[in-house]
Formats: sequence, structure tokens, C-alpha cells
Amino acid sequence: MDKILEQSLLYDFYGELLTSHQKDIYEDFVLNDLSLGEVAQVHEISRQAVHDIIRRCNRQLAGYEEKLHLVERFLDTKKKAEEILCCAQSMEGLVPENSELTRTVEKIEEISRQILENL
Repeated sequence: MDKILEQSLLYDFYGELLTSHQKDIYEDFVLNDLSLGEVAQVHEISRQAVHDIIRRCNRQLAGYEEKLHLVERFLDTKKKAEEILCCAQSMEGLVPENSELTRTVEKIEEISRQILENL
């Protein structure tokens, strides 16, 4: 998984467990794409302090994921919902029009789309 995407997902799931100071710095560096120097200047701390906080946050967020596996479960659920939708869509031409099976396949598509929207 792309490092930025991974950091963003970890932050989405576990960011509230960081202190407000850590969140501000992490958001500026990872989400707002500021450099270490820019973050340091905004928060009036050294670049080394920013670097240390980012590393500490990454370790904390990864530690939460290691224990709770919420991001892993989220990605797994998303993948399975996409597979269900794909399977239902592939059945469209194979079932007779206006049959109970057609309505069931349409319902499966609808439910899988709703799951994906809610993720």
C-alpha cells in the first residue's frame, strides 16, 4: 500500500488517540503536505522536533493497528463488497428478465453499493 495512503488511513482510524499537538503537526506534515521546515516554522519548534513527533505518531498509529486491525478489516470488507458487486453485475445478462432471480441480483447490487458508500 502507498505510504501516504497508509498514513492517511491509520490517521483516519486512530488519529483521535493522538494528543492535539501531535494531531496538528501530523496533519500539517502528512495531510497538508508541508515540509518539516514549514511545520517547524508554523508551530515554532525545531525541524528535529517535528521529525521526532512524526516518527512517534507513525509508531503509535501502527501500534494501534497491530493490536486492533481496524484498517485491515476495513480494507478487507471493502474488497469483499467490491467482489460481491462485481459478481452481481456479471450475472445481469445471465438471468431471465423480470424474474425473482433478477430482483435478487439487483438487491445484491444495491446492498453492496450501499456498503461501499458507507465505508
